[in-house]
Amino acid sequence: MANRDFSVGILISTYNWPRALEIIFESILQQTQLPDEILIADDGSGYETEHLINRYRKIFNMPVKHAWHEDQGFRKGIVLNKAVKLSTSDYIIEIDGDIIPHPRFIEDHVRNAQRGHFVQGARTMIGESTTRGILKSGDTRLSFFSRGIKSRFNALRFPALSFLVKANPYSSDNIKACNLAFWREDFIAINGYNNQFFGWGSEDCEFAARLINAGVLKKRLKLAAVCFHLHHNANSKSQYVVNDLRYSETKINKLVFCPDGYAEV
Repeated sequence: MANRDFSVGILISTYNWPRALEIIFESILQQTQLPDEILIADDGSGYETEHLINRYRKIFNMPVKHAWHEDQGFRKGIVLNKAVKLSTSDYIIEIDGDIIPHPRFIEDHVRNAQRGHFVQGARTMIGESTTRGILKSGDTRLSFFSRGIKSRFNALRFPALSFLVKANPYSSDNIKACNLAFWREDFIAINGYNNQFFGWGSEDCEFAARLINAGVLKKRLKLAAVCFHLHHNANSKSQYVVNDLRYSETKINKLVFCPDGYAEV
């Protein structure tokens, strides 16, 4: 188990998929290293999700903090900011509400936490049929050898060799917030996620670009902090072009701080 002298929160974004969120909660209970708090960034889910969270509050031996706002379309960045505002943790591990973490997921992230860096982990995609089976049975015993998974290399856990996988620490392209970790003080320093992003696309890359512009470098993590992505229908990409233009502006102008972000929620 990784030793630590800092507190850790796990941040979960969710929207109207309580069964997947329940499987994540069960996966957290199986972690070799538990977080100090659980942060739920809820982009407008209904009563069933609230009921589930309240039920698991009685099961977890840690604070479970629920940030919610009204459903007005995809406003993930705003509610992530609201959830981080509830946090007291030094280090935050962010996943999406369709991610099943390996039992050593948090342990691996803690071991790889480094000041002056944020961590981008990998994910393994689960096929549609296998996803249906997991949702029905609740069996999350997944590995490199499991049937019905794609990007199989990302399911391989061999942390002693993680150092062999390198990536450009100054590149924010292809950042995926489904497996991302950062220091809360760095998050606050750049004003968190940009609230001006609406609809799917590029909000995580833009966030990472401002971290990098502020001198917080990307650390690529493979062969550790393994997680599995449940199959679901793709999000609408109707706002992708607008969002990508905003991301490009951040890169070109080397922006560090967004004027409408964490401090404004």
